[in-house]
Amino acid sequence: MFVLASDGTPLDPCHPARARKLLTAGRAVVARHTPFAIRLKDRTAEQSQVEGVEVGIDPGSRHTGISVFQARDRIRFGLYSIQLDHRGDKIRDKLTARSAYRNRRRTANLRYRAPRFANRARPQGWLPPSLRHRVETVMSWVRRLRRLVPVRAIHVETVRFDTNALVAGRPLEGVEYQHGTLHGYEVREYLLDKWGRACAYCGASGVPLNVDHIQPRARGGTDRISNLCLACVTCNQAKNSIPVRAFLADRPAVLARVLAHAKAPLRDATAVNSTRRALYRALAATVLPIGCGSGGRTKWNRHRNGIPKSHTLDALHVGQLDHVVSWPSQVLVVAATGRGTYCRTRTDAFGFPRLRLPRTKQIHGYQTGDLVRAIVPKGKYAGTHTGRVSVRTSGYHTIQTPSGRLDTSHKHLRLLQRADGYAYTIKKETYVSAPDGEPARRHATDLGHLQTKPSS
Repeated sequence: MFVLASDGTPLDPCHPARARKLLTAGRAVVARHTPFAIRLKDRTAEQSQVEGVEVGIDPGSRHTGISVFQARDRIRFGLYSIQLDHRGDKIRDKLTARSAYRNRRRTANLRYRAPRFANRARPQGWLPPSLRHRVETVMSWVRRLRRLVPVRAIHVETVRFDTNALVAGRPLEGVEYQHGTLHGYEVREYLLDKWGRACAYCGASGVPLNVDHIQPRARGGTDRISNLCLACVTCNQAKNSIPVRAFLADRPAVLARVLAHAKAPLRDATAVNSTRRALYRALAATVLPIGCGSGGRTKWNRHRNGIPKSHTLDALHVGQLDHVVSWPSQVLVVAATGRGTYCRTRTDAFGFPRLRLPRTKQIHGYQTGDLVRAIVPKGKYAGTHTGRVSVRTSGYHTIQTPSGRLDTSHKHLRLLQRADGYAYTIKKETYVSAPDGEPARRHATDLGHLQTKPSS
């Protein structure tokens, strides 16, 4: 649990059992619900011995792993794990829809407007909003963690995916990086080399092979190299103009292999490559010591310690280390949801307004996204429920809980935490056992002696 001194200065985390004792004894109060933090009433930072923690970051396109740990002589003790889910895809879709609405208005000749886009220039280091979001969200949580724990250093994985090698499907060396996909090949020779001179559907080799369209041209397929594969005469005639998903419906493993081998998905790799420098510059601006590590080093660290892969465990193994003693048994999953919208209307499929929203976001003291506790005295939803609220002008709000949705009056609600643009859930961390049957690692929640106690 995160611990703050009486003046709000962050102290070393403590064991959850000790936090409960401090709260029960009245020596501490709850400072924040999620991530959970307490504030001591009778202890200042000068009266405490603070060892400090370090933060590991494993950046990704869709998810970023963040690990808070203590490091002693290149041995790490995991204390807290966060999986940050980005919303770059939603931002891209929103911007695409807005662009379509504006394009329609420009071409409708509703009125004359002088062009304003001819002389626009993008500044150095500009990133699209969907990519900038990834950097800003990670930095937002780094700043939040620095307010909750005494961060002494940051370790980040400066991964760079080789998209050229991903397309080729093999390591490239020397002048091969200067060559295009079809350098020195005809299309048929390139496909023979790419598909291993075997039928993509049945694996037959040593037989005549035809060039086949994965998505048939009669169904809208193109002649792009990523839509071509090799097929034996029997499979080529049997497939004919049938879509590949229907042709391989009874062989899902073969379908997945063909689609994956036909075109390597490079969108996520490109997003990570584009944001890695911006993320490093932003972290360097914090004036904290920054340790960098490659993705290969992270993987080697995990394999050496016999620990499975996950976003948070990768973050725990970033950089130089010898051994990992423990990691948390639970992971806080933080999903970026945004803080609402300035638009006060909803549009139909053609961009025309169909629904008007209230001008004020806060109704009866609550706004959509607030974390609340509903104490319903009677009726269908009688009981105590905790979740996110969706406000209504009628005052009859909707609460989204892990077990479902319920509607209740605002009079039955108690505010726990204001909306901060994120949704929180808890999931179990990956865990394995040693070959002899003994637990491979102890969880951090079982290692209360590792953290400096906040009180004597």
